[in-house]
Amino acid sequence: MTKNWKRQFATIYAGQAFSLLGSAAVQFAVIWWLTIQTESAITLTIASIFAFLPNLLIGPFAGVFIDRYNRRTVMIAADGLVAISSVILGAAFLLTEAPPVWFIYLILFARGLGNTFHGPAMQAAIPMLVPTEMLTKAGGWGNLISSLSNMLGPLIGAALLAFLPIASIMLLDIAGAAFAIVSLLFVTIPDIPQTSEKVRVFLNLKLGLQAMRGNKPFMAAFVPLVFNNLLYIPLVSLLPLLVRTHFMGGAWHNSVVQFTYAAGLLFSSVIIGIWGGMKKRFLMVSIAIGIVGVVSLMSGALPSGGFWVFAICCFLMGSSGTFIGVPFMAYAQESFPPEKLGKVFSMWFTTMSLAMPVGLLAAGPVSEAIGVDKWFLWSGIALVAIAIYFRLRTKAYDNETMKPKAAHMENNSDRGTF
Repeated sequence: MTKNWKRQFATIYAGQAFSLLGSAAVQFAVIWWLTIQTESAITLTIASIFAFLPNLLIGPFAGVFIDRYNRRTVMIAADGLVAISSVILGAAFLLTEAPPVWFIYLILFARGLGNTFHGPAMQAAIPMLVPTEMLTKAGGWGNLISSLSNMLGPLIGAALLAFLPIASIMLLDIAGAAFAIVSLLFVTIPDIPQTSEKVRVFLNLKLGLQAMRGNKPFMAAFVPLVFNNLLYIPLVSLLPLLVRTHFMGGAWHNSVVQFTYAAGLLFSSVIIGIWGGMKKRFLMVSIAIGIVGVVSLMSGALPSGGFWVFAICCFLMGSSGTFIGVPFMAYAQESFPPEKLGKVFSMWFTTMSLAMPVGLLAAGPVSEAIGVDKWFLWSGIALVAIAIYFRLRTKAYDNETMKPKAAHMENNSDRGTF
């Protein structure tokens, strides 16, 4: 653990802020372009599936290499791949006003490939820099950076679409990725001690699975969180379609929804960054899932004229998401040894990615058959049931999963507070 961990943490997330901002603007522009071109829930769900597919196919093995090589190097390579994909997509929009949809899918796949390595490497690197008792707060502040970027990105994307061709918007993503790479060059992330043995992928994968199975609180939360993702991710992916087909909104209305959703993430990130969350972290997760269920149900039950109430629901949906992910991630970071974190997080992200396309494949056809508003309503009812299920499975582990007490060190203010 380095003494200047706050500076290193801030440097990493400063670079990531610019990268996420560019990615959010580009993602908004591309998804809204697909929405206008097709007005199809199936097209949007397939696009989301292609973005998650690399994690599903490669994710289980990514952790082996994340734990083998320096995590800074892995993140730099991943950011570079995202930048290259934006260059290719920008060139495609320059050469033709409407690239084929399948080409957009391939670009989303390439961007997802970068995220497959970047996400687990990032989460595995944080506990090597941040003291254990500060992990939940650090997760909150990291989430704050992500939320700000995701909140401003759609607004920037919508504004730029009004007077710039979509190819020009790609430059924002390229510049953001470049800034993130440069920032990482000023950070030192320790290497994981390695033996001289060659990489044995399947053996290391087995060791990661054994570590997960040996952590009973982690596994108790694992199953209901998979069910939660089956429903939560399609809700977020279908927000633009609900805006356009149920509330009869345009790009501006969609940017408002994306803004309020990200504002909820921002608000909750500040709260958990300062407060640190409830002592019973898994109780907090179950409450947050229940809130998402209630506001999803409300969103689906609203009449077409209830857009502004829906915007408030999106705020609550975004804020609740922070209280699901951050406490669980902090527990995982502190309860697994550093040399296994890459494998654990890769398996975790892969399982979540497996849940996502299953949910999206169901959400697309069903929402087109019964209406996207009805999908939100019934998903909300199911999420409330999942919240109850989560609490019943994890209640016995409340003492084991409580956040650790902060270390009281009079002469080391660098560790005591954030």
